Amino acid sequence: MSNVQRLLYRQLKQTCEAYELLAPGDHVLVALSGGKDSYSLLVLLGALQERLPFPVRLTAVHLDQAQPGYDGRPLAEWLAASGFDYEILSEDTYSVVTEHVTPGATYCSLCSRLRRGILYTAAERLGCNKLALGHHRDDALETFLMNLFYGGKLQAMPPKYTTDDGRFEVIRPLLQCAEDTIRTFARERAFPILPCNLCGSQPGLARDRMTQLLSQLEKENPNVKSIMMAALANVSPTHLLDPELVRAWQTRPEGVRPAPDVRATVSHSAALPVASGCRGPGTPRSLPMVSQPADFPDS
Repeated sequence: MSNVQRLLYRQLKQTCEAYELLAPGDHVLVALSGGKDSYSLLVLLGALQERLPFPVRLTAVHLDQAQPGYDGRPLAEWLAASGFDYEILSEDTYSVVTEHVTPGATYCSLCSRLRRGILYTAAERLGCNKLALGHHRDDALETFLMNLFYGGKLQAMPPKYTTDDGRFEVIRPLLQCAEDTIRTFARERAFPILPCNLCGSQPGLARDRMTQLLSQLEKENPNVKSIMMAALANVSPTHLLDPELVRAWQTRPEGVRPAPDVRATVSHSAALPVASGCRGPGTPRSLPMVSQPADFPDS
């Protein structure tokens, strides 16, 4: 492994362990869009799969959405040589999106729903119980800022969630990985990147503004993204304004109350874990910085 791959692998492994993203007997559909993130996700999960102490199956699924100028041959050739189980699907969601989205509105929401529905159908047919998506740290932070500034809610991207119908669990193993590191890894491996001619064709999107904001903040503080991710795992429910959240936290069972943080310097504002449905009892409030987790050995 290169140093970049080793770093991404450790971050993915730690995320999988901390949030229990993988379990014995899982069959994971890995959504492969043809972008740098999904290629990296598949390769890194494959490396982890070989080292797990229990069996996990991976199947890569790529969807040809009939976008103008689409050429999936490089991706198909890469998959054929990769050794991964895979399927390539074809469905014209491009026409549906362009016909139903009003001028000036963003394509992303409808495109994502259509794509996700097709992947769910494929997952059921293939016997998959989980879907792995390639969202990374920057995606999570941009989503958090968009919800904060435009949606009026404190919400980011959970590392895992169960679909509304209860059929599948969606996981995001790259959630602690920086986009710049993934970009470097993709260049190292020379992945055959397929451009997106739908969402990538729209200028001035709100998400682009969030990207610019984070870049500006990073110039002032190079660690700002790491700090923001730590904040998402270090929530003080009693210091927010949601009455239901405060009541739920105050009436929680004694067993889930964290031990006092001896490092805290402000007595009235102890750091508390996230109040989120994505974590079970005993899950740490932030990712453990361990070099070699017992359940996910390096070799």
